[in-house]
Amino acid sequence: MSTILHENVDPRLDLVLEREVDVPPRLIWLAWTQPEHLKQWFCPRPWTVSDCEIDLRPGGIFRTVMRSPEGEESPDVGCYLEVVPERRLTFTNVLLPGFRPAEHSSLPFTAVLTLEPQGKGTKYIVHAMHRDPEVRQRHEQMGFHDGWSTCLDQLVEMVKRW
Repeated sequence: MSTILHENVDPRLDLVLEREVDVPPRLIWLAWTQPEHLKQWFCPRPWTVSDCEIDLRPGGIFRTVMRSPEGEESPDVGCYLEVVPERRLTFTNVLLPGFRPAEHSSLPFTAVLTLEPQGKGTKYIVHAMHRDPEVRQRHEQMGFHDGWSTCLDQLVEMVKRW
């Protein structure tokens, strides 16, 4: 399916979140690929996503703007590298739309989201790859595991209301 697989984890450079959730891959995919849905769960509350743009194709834009409770905004823009409906979504902020190199990112990484059907649920795997151990450590200290896990809880909570 892809040459970018979560099985190729380098513990010095990568962070991984793996969980089983009781919602099907189809609903998780919709939550990840529709801006109106993604805005509801993509950052831990009380932060919000004030804006989101998705062009779901390799080279297409993936842009979010996160807003703190105090109104401070944190924009992030990148592009999709791989789109396999309901199975895998790979995106990065080291490249801009059209695969143009990005000038600067405060936290450069590439993420591979893998959705594996598990009965009526999903094995949910996020593999975040970093350029060096320092960036990986900074991402971990920012709360990668707690933050991404909280966001997944919010995603599951949202899709269960559908």
